[in-house]
Amino acid sequence: MPLSAAPDTSDTASGEAPLVTLSVRRWRGGQWTEAADNVAAEVPVALSYNSIPHVVMMATPRDLEDMGVGFTVSESLVADYSELRQVALDTTSGTHELRLSVEGSRLSALLERRRNLTGRTGCGVCGAETVEDAIRYPPPVAPGGETTRESLVLALRRLRELQPLGALAGSLHAAAWVSWAGEVQCVREDVGRHNALDKLIGAKLRAGEDFAQGYVLVTSRASYEMVQKTATLGIRMLVAVSAPTALGVALAQDCGLTLVGFAREEQQVVYSHPQRLR
Repeated sequence: MPLSAAPDTSDTASGEAPLVTLSVRRWRGGQWTEAADNVAAEVPVALSYNSIPHVVMMATPRDLEDMGVGFTVSESLVADYSELRQVALDTTSGTHELRLSVEGSRLSALLERRRNLTGRTGCGVCGAETVEDAIRYPPPVAPGGETTRESLVLALRRLRELQPLGALAGSLHAAAWVSWAGEVQCVREDVGRHNALDKLIGAKLRAGEDFAQGYVLVTSRASYEMVQKTATLGIRMLVAVSAPTALGVALAQDCGLTLVGFAREEQQVVYSHPQRLR
């Protein structure tokens, strides 16, 4: 998938720009000045399945179809991407609604997990009605997959160039797909770290790409939900530039996923299954 570092702030699909330019008063260099400042847009996005409302998520209005697909599969609302029949973004009423349809056999199970609460930007399990909904244990990931520390460092450097929204606004997370050779192949951005990961997962599912051929690199912390979403897709390694949580580490250990935190050029900390990072 071709990538560009050009700061394209338009989004014809959602009908709304992912960044908003505001007039601000800035103190810098010992004086006040009038300036323009870019801030990330944040809009409510309603997800419905077979015309039944499910959840409202706060997100950056870009790549929303990817987010809908990724959320549906990473939250195990369907057992497999093939059970998701359609995803369409409707903005005709001035709002953002993702209309998804699933197989009839899956709908009854989905309704049992129906979420009626707002999903805030920083929340991964907002609206889960039971502990079982919130704390899911994916099956073990398959063995295999390996990369080097040098390749990981190259990916970290490359990722900095592939976050156009973050470069302009500074408040967005990124999730990237990296081949085992260290090539950054796809990047998605959002004000919510979970949304960015769902957008990445959705993009790869919609493109029919193989999750065995690389790993996920995120610019956020590796909380439990991030590990959960990654492992649900059978992805073998999750690399985060920030810290993991204890529950995230425990899940990664249990399901065979390699979890790397504090990923920097000068250091990386491996918390589980270190055989995949040489």
